[in-house]
Amino acid sequence: MHHQTILLFLLSLPLAYTHPLLAPRASPLTSDTQNDVVDNTGCKAVTIIFARGTLESGNVGSIAGPPFFQALATSIGADQLAVQGVDYPADVAGFLAGGDAAGSKLMAQLVGQAQTQCPDTKVVMSGYSQGGQLVHNAAKRITAAQGAAVSSVVIFGDPDDGQAVANVDAAKVDIICHTGDLICQGQDTILLPHLTYSQDAASAAAFV
Repeated sequence: MHHQTILLFLLSLPLAYTHPLLAPRASPLTSDTQNDVVDNTGCKAVTIIFARGTLESGNVGSIAGPPFFQALATSIGADQLAVQGVDYPADVAGFLAGGDAAGSKLMAQLVGQAQTQCPDTKVVMSGYSQGGQLVHNAAKRITAAQGAAVSSVVIFGDPDDGQAVANVDAAKVDIICHTGDLICQGQDTILLPHLTYSQDAASAAAFV
């Protein structure tokens, strides 16, 4: 009987280690690239569609996105969070144009894709700097029904600060702008206050 118990335990190990809740994320939340929606890694409680700032690497950057993801994962559990970055050039020309047009369209499409793939997930639209412009632009592109289904919007260093986010209830929107951040004042000069939004990760996660 003792040997049978050990054998059953050993046979169960492969199943335990391949259980989806125990499987590691395809990309750690510290990574500058996240593709949970595009790769259809499975439905989670919360899905963040995030657009990085101008000249940041990957598709979610490093200044605001990853700290925000990690703070939210600490709150709800990493296995309950999906993150999808928006692949767009994130160049200066796009910023000066009010946000890259193709990236804005893609972000709107990703919101719809996330809602279709996982109807019960809470979709969060989020972005930093030019990524904030994309959030505003994408919100104008989604339908009223899609906007109503968006759980929350979080924008860090918003160049369009003061403008409403279309199709989303204002109570669901959190615009975070630091004192002295000229980008939030509609200018194109980057000073230190625009580069310190990692310090707002916990409060942003609490809002979501």
